[in-house]
Amino acid sequence: MSDTPDFYELEADAAADRERLDRYLAEAIPELSRSRCKALIEGGHLTVDGEPVTDPKHKVRTGSLYVLTPPEPEPATPEPEDIPLDVLFEDDDLIVVNKAAGMTVHPAAGNWSGTLVNALLHHCADSLSGIGGVQRPGIVHRLDKDTSGVMVVAKSDRAHQGLSERFAAHDVERAYLAVVRTAPKPRAGRLETRLARSSHDRKKFAVIDDPTSKAGRHAVTNYETLKGFGQEPGKGVGTPMASLVECRLETGRTHQIRIHMAHLGCPLLGDPVYGHGRASPLLRLDKDKLFKEFRRQALHAAVLGFAHPVSGEALRFETEPPEDMQKLIGFLETL
Repeated sequence: MSDTPDFYELEADAAADRERLDRYLAEAIPELSRSRCKALIEGGHLTVDGEPVTDPKHKVRTGSLYVLTPPEPEPATPEPEDIPLDVLFEDDDLIVVNKAAGMTVHPAAGNWSGTLVNALLHHCADSLSGIGGVQRPGIVHRLDKDTSGVMVVAKSDRAHQGLSERFAAHDVERAYLAVVRTAPKPRAGRLETRLARSSHDRKKFAVIDDPTSKAGRHAVTNYETLKGFGQEPGKGVGTPMASLVECRLETGRTHQIRIHMAHLGCPLLGDPVYGHGRASPLLRLDKDKLFKEFRRQALHAAVLGFAHPVSGEALRFETEPPEDMQKLIGFLETL
């Protein structure tokens, strides 16, 4: 075994021949558990005679050279990063930003840097509220990574407490602009359901079909179709190929708008999770590839309004969708 602490090098002897690989590594490297060894193998951190092996069940071969190189440990706390922010409002108690699409809100597995929290730690220095914990300082609500728009973050603990209470009481104005396939039926309405983890895919959430169920979380979306685009082939006259829909939230559940629109049969354009494909009728008309190259859910948090948690002043912020979404809408207007 190498004296170098950041990798392990082992040559298998005859006693280990035909032993399962993850078990062999765990016995040879006491500081690593078998489950950790298995995860490292599956993660591509092991080579056998210079070739990568990712199967923990692989049988050890006498005389082969095994090199295990664990990844660098992730930082325990987020580091400040000088990332530009579109600041809409800021005082001693809170900051309101227009979050860019593609920016994760807080550090998590796979996104330990480049997040909104990293940017805020640099911009606000030591003035973020600590109530949210080390990984989520000041965060009282969030937007999905690929959703753009208005977010408020607490800089003081009293602001954090007050904002959290307002969000919990649904005493916050939140309006989103969504571009969806076809159009919801009816064109305007109130959708009230319960949402829970999908039994088929743990990365997704789904509407619970049983109206008497108490599982999941209560979710309410008020929506209104603002504009339709084109004519859906093979459908009744007046059925658009896509629509611009305003969604106003009474609750703020994970993926709520994305799930509710898909549940109504009109998933968001570009949604990789709930979108059901790339909408081939639109692709055939997309000569300039404005839709094909739109690689996120078409969702923008356009309006955020609330009473200032300390002063009580009425605050309301409204932003236009970013350039990529405006280009998408421009393409749809040509249909």
